[in-house]
Amino acid sequence: MTKPLAAMRLCLVLLGSMLVAQDTTQSRPSDQGVKGDVSEAGHATGRATKKAAHKTKRATKKAAHKTAKKTRQGAQKVEDKTQTPPQ
Repeated sequence: MTKPLAAMRLCLVLLGSMLVAQDTTQSRPSDQGVKGDVSEAGHATGRATKKAAHKTKRATKKAAHKTAKKTRQGAQKVEDKTQTPPQ
């Protein structure tokens, strides 16, 4: 191996080990308490509710548009089949 390549490899290994060491030394507080857990669960429930409501709104709108489109297509078919009497 050439010296620059070996030096680069050594730097990468050192950088990787520093990142792993930093990741293991940083941790959340060991005890948030019941109040923190309940608060976090409440926020998660709120986010899930908002997400479900958004998806429901989009699906309803999509279904309404598709229904209207199919209604127009059906009406066009009926109109095409109906012959107007000559005047």
